[in-house]
Amino acid sequence: MKSFFFVLLLLSASFSGFSQDKIGIVKHNHIALQVADLQASAKFYGEVLQLERIEVPDNLKAIRAWFKIGTDQQIHLLAGRTQPVVNDRNGSHFAIFVASMEKAEAYLTRLKLPFHKQTRFDGVIQIYVPDPDGYLVELNEWKP
Repeated sequence: MKSFFFVLLLLSASFSGFSQDKIGIVKHNHIALQVADLQASAKFYGEVLQLERIEVPDNLKAIRAWFKIGTDQQIHLLAGRTQPVVNDRNGSHFAIFVASMEKAEAYLTRLKLPFHKQTRFDGVIQIYVPDPDGYLVELNEWKP
């Protein structure tokens, strides 16, 4: 009789959500970009985009640079890219929020950086700016 209840318990557990049938992703952590010139890319993400630099372990300092986006997401730059990056705004890119699109556009214009501005089908204004390797960074205005 005990074994019957044990089997019944196992069967009910498998049908009631105790089994792990999903991967369980909870949020995004970082994106890693392989870059040709680590110093030039680090300058772009740190000085141009003004992202906060994160300390990397001493044994990785020559080949890595990490930056914080918001409170808990990151961009990791990895030295060693030898192939060209070919992207356009309709292809591979990643997007980050800015406080004001007008201020972001004025800032990029003042720095004389190339960018493309467009209005998406739903009315959202987007700015695409390439990093030194050609990875496209899409800027959108944060509207909580």
